[in-house]
Amino acid sequence: MFAKMAYESPREMVFGRAKKPLKYGLDLEVGNGEVVPEVKYWPYREHESDESKLIKEYEDITNKLLDRAVNLGMSSLQLETELSFFITLRPKLAEAIVNRQREILEEYHNKYGIRLALRVTPADIRGLRGIDFDEAINTILETTEAICRAGADVISIESIGGKEVFDYAIVRGDLNGIFLSLAILAPRDMRQLWREIVGICRRHGALPGGDTACGFANTAMILAGGRVRKSIPHIMAALIRAMSISRSLIAYEEGATGPGKDCAYENVAIKAITGYPMSLEGKTSAVAHSSLVGNIAAAVCDLWSNEQIENIRVFSGTAPQAILEILYYDIKLMNTALRKGEEFTLRDLLVESDKFEDPQAFILSPDIAWELGAEVIRHSDVYGRTLAVAKKALLLIDEAYRSKLLKLSSPEVRYLRRLLASLNSMPEEDELIDRTISRYKSEIKEFIPSNYGL
Repeated sequence: MFAKMAYESPREMVFGRAKKPLKYGLDLEVGNGEVVPEVKYWPYREHESDESKLIKEYEDITNKLLDRAVNLGMSSLQLETELSFFITLRPKLAEAIVNRQREILEEYHNKYGIRLALRVTPADIRGLRGIDFDEAINTILETTEAICRAGADVISIESIGGKEVFDYAIVRGDLNGIFLSLAILAPRDMRQLWREIVGICRRHGALPGGDTACGFANTAMILAGGRVRKSIPHIMAALIRAMSISRSLIAYEEGATGPGKDCAYENVAIKAITGYPMSLEGKTSAVAHSSLVGNIAAAVCDLWSNEQIENIRVFSGTAPQAILEILYYDIKLMNTALRKGEEFTLRDLLVESDKFEDPQAFILSPDIAWELGAEVIRHSDVYGRTLAVAKKALLLIDEAYRSKLLKLSSPEVRYLRRLLASLNSMPEEDELIDRTISRYKSEIKEFIPSNYGL
């Protein structure tokens, strides 16, 4: 358990510096005064189900990325291989891919001196039809063991325990279902899963890099859409992001050390609590999804990353090479600011450009995220934490709106008031379980309470 904030004040938080920097991989240092690019990629769609082509394609992706990196003069780089369902279901294939990538990284490190590391993220295959829950967990862990043997430096996962209830609840604006998912089901699942992942990583010398609320908060962010087209209120998406802090923190309570994975936008608060380096993504994720948090996410990043980009040809080479070059120029700017002592000026500009445009950006501002993190660690039980941070987030949003700082439409303001009233009448954990389990079990065929010890 984290009893106090790693940072005494959010004013200390800035990109490129973490309270607990890490050194791993091939001489890579993260959080020690320099922002490092972390590039991730996806194989050409037509090759997704062909084992021999996949191994060759990952070899080609890795060579081309490192060739671009050394030609640009990069000193440090982290790669992230997100495994598909197809690969995660085949531990030997995953091991072969990662083993070949590791060999290539070592070749470039030895030849050019570039500092390198490889993060690998198995897929949570519990989302597949026809796969038993326990069988899926065992396969995920078997694949994790295989990629650690092959030389992965950092292990992460986008776990989805509780998502079957969340997906049902979010489209219905069902706050009870959202709380059951994020404050009860997901935390129970996270504790069990991350104990296993941390144990595997320790046996092999890999870093347990943390989880993300991608299946929850990022789903809400995408549903919230933009200024015109939206499927859920932006206030709801902001609330779910705040609630996800207590869920994602569990990985670190179970022994994860970071660097946290990029698509966990809640990593701003996780860094404030833990002091570990964090990867984040923002404007460079536009290749995969649109959002209203393109700049603010960079304010405290230690690695700066992108979302999945398919390995297709573009005019300058491959799409992964092109996005890597964009990441590199972003981090050159941040690292120049660090060298010249202008990092806090750049950080504040990144924050100000997004902060008051939308509640989703507002809660990612370091000062607000720090307050949310502080609210989380005031409480010992996860349900209490999640309820408390939800209320705190809405009160901070309301205060900023009343102060005429934060932009909110009239429908969003009405929804904010409704949510505040609903949170004030939320039942205790046991009562919520008693009130909802039978109904969701009957209405959601994928939901099996015994998977969560209920």
